[in-house]
Amino acid sequence: MLRSLYIQNYALIEKLDIGFEPGFSVITGETGAGKSIILGAIGLLLGQRADVKSIRTNATKCIIEARFDISRYNLRPFFEENELDYEDECILRRELYASGKSRAFINDSPAPLAQMKELGEQLIDVHSQHQNLLLNTEGFQLNVLDLLAHDDAILAAYQSAYKAWKQAQGDLDKLMEKIARDKSDEDYIRFQWQQLDEAHLTTGEQEELEQETEMLTHAEDIKAGLYQADQLFNNDENGLLTGLKTCCNTLENLQAVYPAAEELANRLESSYIELKDIADEISDREERVEFNPARLAEANERLNLIYSLQQKHHVDTVDELMALRDDYATRLASISSSDEELETLRQQCEALHEQVCQQASTLTQARRKAAREVEQQMAQRLIPLGMPNVRFAVEMGERKEPGPHGSDTVSFLFSANKNGTLQNISSVASGGEIARVMLSVKAMIAGAVKLPTIVFDEIDTGVSGEIASRMADIMQEMAENQRQVISITHLPQIASRGRAHYKVYKKDNETETNSHIRRLTDEERVEEIAHMLSGATLTEAALNNARTLLAQN
Repeated sequence: MLRSLYIQNYALIEKLDIGFEPGFSVITGETGAGKSIILGAIGLLLGQRADVKSIRTNATKCIIEARFDISRYNLRPFFEENELDYEDECILRRELYASGKSRAFINDSPAPLAQMKELGEQLIDVHSQHQNLLLNTEGFQLNVLDLLAHDDAILAAYQSAYKAWKQAQGDLDKLMEKIARDKSDEDYIRFQWQQLDEAHLTTGEQEELEQETEMLTHAEDIKAGLYQADQLFNNDENGLLTGLKTCCNTLENLQAVYPAAEELANRLESSYIELKDIADEISDREERVEFNPARLAEANERLNLIYSLQQKHHVDTVDELMALRDDYATRLASISSSDEELETLRQQCEALHEQVCQQASTLTQARRKAAREVEQQMAQRLIPLGMPNVRFAVEMGERKEPGPHGSDTVSFLFSANKNGTLQNISSVASGGEIARVMLSVKAMIAGAVKLPTIVFDEIDTGVSGEIASRMADIMQEMAENQRQVISITHLPQIASRGRAHYKVYKKDNETETNSHIRRLTDEERVEEIAHMLSGATLTEAALNNARTLLAQN
């Protein structure tokens, strides 16, 4: 239930702070006094788009805040799911800045606007005049059936099956496109794979080949250098090894007379053995190095093949070429097995489609049962509203293909006249009839959905007199059972029925105009309703009539 509303710097409202009562309340005021501004502010708490133009002139920020008593409406799961602190009093606040920035809060915690919208729709329903147009839309009519059918679980099961089916259909379409694309490219893919496969690439071979070609290219220089080193080691007359051997023998001969020579001789002998090994390896390598033009040509040819493949495929390494080869092989294997995969997915889609149709059939049965209930309730509600010959029917059809909300088409048919042909409600109902039908629909829905607060913005358009009183009866009935109903009205018959009566009015000062709202006292209500009966001139007869209306109610 809406406990209070605070508005600051919004349109013509400088500051407004008003409390609301439970049950049935009414709001009156002259056209242009600011009733729509208040509704616009509430709309911002329900997630509607913010417009910086709505911020009061010369203000940098506007604030809209509403407090709700939610202790009786089982909303704790919403707060737990969204990790919000739950309290029996819930505060929704929206702040708009002249810079264009907008912020939303739930119980003083910053919240995404979508989250505020989701919560707001469970707290308050604002029915404005343009919503009468919803009566003509299939989506609204289908939603009415679902609310009366209490088919949440059935609808959720259907939508889950529908989502799985559409996902499988999407996968099937993608696979068919891929197969068509791959098959058109199969010759190209096979040629690329074959060229890479026949290259017999191995990891590390590029580096090995590059080293080998470098050596073969400089073979003569390498051989000459090794030969020169070999001669320095092994020359018979003045070779390094010959000199070292002679030195070793000399030191060994001194050992008898000079003991220190033994250690030097041993160290020199170790060096001689290591250098002799190096010399032998140099000699061996010198013999093995040879200039081989044929092998050089062969290695260069292999490298040229690798370089050309890398350039062609825009890669830098043999490993990348091998990865491409494997990818082409995988694609070829996929093409070969695609028909089998396609058939498997087709069968899966057919099974899911059958499941969707079964779920849709269950949903249709629940809706058809609800449709009969809608027809009965609407006739019962509309007859007392000045339509003694009314007929109301719910026509259901079947879609060619199931949609997100089932396979049903729905149309509300209406006739207010005896022997009149049932036609789509938008074609035959007048403005006053539409208002009465919509009120009846809202009352019927209110009986099925536990919505705390309902606001009607001039739902009484096009009616008067006794019909208005009966519409007030319906709103009073809706306000029972822990529900709050607020009606913005121009009709005294409805205004006199409110448990609380609020008036919206404008007040001018030297520089600006401000909109205000206040709760009327009993005597002020008499005057307000008298004005609604007689106009600007307040007569004693109008005052007496107003007192009579209030006394009756």
